[in-house]
Amino acid sequence: MRLTFLGHAGFLIQSDRDDEVNLLVDPFLSGNPTAIHNPETIGCTHIALTHAHADHVGDTIAIAKRTGATVIAPFEIGTILAEAGVSSVEKGNPGGTIHLSFGSTSGSITFTRAHHSSSYQGRYGGVACGLVIEMDGKRFYHTGDTDLFSDMRLIGELYRPDIAAVPIGDRFTMGPELAAKAAELIRAPRVIPIHYRTFPALVQNCDRFVPDGIAVVELAPGESVVV
Repeated sequence: MRLTFLGHAGFLIQSDRDDEVNLLVDPFLSGNPTAIHNPETIGCTHIALTHAHADHVGDTIAIAKRTGATVIAPFEIGTILAEAGVSSVEKGNPGGTIHLSFGSTSGSITFTRAHHSSSYQGRYGGVACGLVIEMDGKRFYHTGDTDLFSDMRLIGELYRPDIAAVPIGDRFTMGPELAAKAAELIRAPRVIPIHYRTFPALVQNCDRFVPDGIAVVELAPGESVVV
């Protein structure tokens, strides 16, 4: 599968086996000063959300209504999106897996724990989650917004991700040093730093993100990596 960074914590994931399959993760485009993709033209068949904060839900409602994409989300924010007119919502919670048809191939999204808050326009958005996304026989672990926690080692052992994405921006999530330890616990061969340099309050570079034995894949918005 191909992962294209959308900026902040967002990704466009495309199947190598079916070029009509496009999965957006946390599509924060409008209001994102680093984003180069247009929410009015970006295409997708699925959208997956880690939690309910505005810098992750982003343009989900507008994109889902325009494209008819199925939204996979934690239960409470999934309910809010359905109330807002999103026609196809699959809800879950940590520990649960939703099996999906990604065009001509099958895949899944598993909700994992994350240590973070979650709300949307003043409403409780459910628990914050990480996502293990399986497509084309490969696994991508998006940790979501989170602090370091020891069960990251167990998540790595259970799902054996081929690549992971971890926040390094500090203040609202882990900073670079804690994120490096998280990458070492997960043990995916490659890790993408996310949730930094978007706003002045966040860490502006990944110089201090140096996990031992893990290849760091730093992506600018619009750049891709193939798994």
